[in-house]
Amino acid sequence: MDRLETISDQIRIQFDARTAARDQALAQARALTRHCSQAIRAVHRDDDDEMLSQLGEARTLATALHSTLKDFPDIYYAGYTQDALKEFVEANNTCALIKNQSLISPEELGVEYNTYLNGLSEVVGELRRRCLDILRHGYSSEAERLLNLMDDIYAVLVTMDYPDAITNGLRRQTDIARSIIEKTRGDITFSLRGEFLEKAISKLSEQMTGEAGPEGPLLSRSGNDND
Repeated sequence: MDRLETISDQIRIQFDARTAARDQALAQARALTRHCSQAIRAVHRDDDDEMLSQLGEARTLATALHSTLKDFPDIYYAGYTQDALKEFVEANNTCALIKNQSLISPEELGVEYNTYLNGLSEVVGELRRRCLDILRHGYSSEAERLLNLMDDIYAVLVTMDYPDAITNGLRRQTDIARSIIEKTRGDITFSLRGEFLEKAISKLSEQMTGEAGPEGPLLSRSGNDND
């Protein structure tokens, strides 16, 4: 029975350590998600200083999360931890692509490949948001650039034809990305056609004004001549 007591004490010590690590990781994951969300919000507002500040805080937390759970891999690979790191991937690559910078790799972010791909799939939604913000002011080639990036991301995601146990549900995210891209393509096409139509109407109006001359419409002048 003395041996049983010794064993149970060892188990309690290990469980206490795991519980403390889990609680700390939960707090870090929540904070990481919050900073990532604020970084994305900042880039959509073109607030570069705030974006960089939030990304810096997010990177610090992601590193701390690794450190906290280095002895507890099962907790590290738990859903809430990887979900927070997925947000970390999304924030960094959304900001990079909107700012016309290079994509950031999994190694640079220190994340697993399946987490990286799931985060990348959610970048598509943020790029659509950016496109819509641009299109509110009329068609722009920048919207076309972002759409091309969305297509490039989807072209990679669709090739990752592996079981969900390997990719952590990437197939569903890829289907969502495809739907988002098609909607965005339709929005950009509609905006472009609207711009073409507006230019055509403007050109026709200028031609009609030129034909009428400074004395008014031709019909009106003809009428006066008959009188």
